[in-house]
Order: sequence, then structure tokens, then C-alpha cells
Amino acid sequence: MKCQNCGTENKQEAKFCKKCGKPLVVTPVWKPTLIWHLKVLGIIYLCLILLFFLLNHLLKPYMRKLPQEITPWLYQK
Repeated sequence: MKCQNCGTENKQEAKFCKKCGKPLVVTPVWKPTLIWHLKVLGIIYLCLILLFFLLNHLLKPYMRKLPQEITPWLYQK
């Protein structure tokens, strides 16, 4: 691993540079922001909602029909 400060080549497991003593820290390439998290959550929620309605539509014929005597509040007009 090369030191970003002085350019000296160090061991991979080294925590500090052997020449200048600066810490060898690997800077992250990318850090997610709040906007990124919100977009990802929005996409996940949208997919879940679409999946719910799709499954509801596909499984409608297999759903059990309840008699009106058991659930009169469902059929009030």
C-alpha cells in the first residue's frame, strides 16, 4: 500500500507509514447520501405495492367467499 502523503510503499497490513508515520487510511470510493437512501426505499416500497396488487389480482379467483349471514357489515348499503 502506498502512502498518500510521501509515496512510500508499505505492507498491506500496515496501519502507519514507515517513513513519515502518517496513518494509512483507505478512503471510501463512494458514500451513500440521504437522497440515495430515500430513492432506494421509494423503489422498494413501489415494487412491494405493485407486487401486492399483482398477487391480489392473480389470486382473486382462489379467495374464499364469506356468506352474507356471517359478515352483514360488509354488505350494508
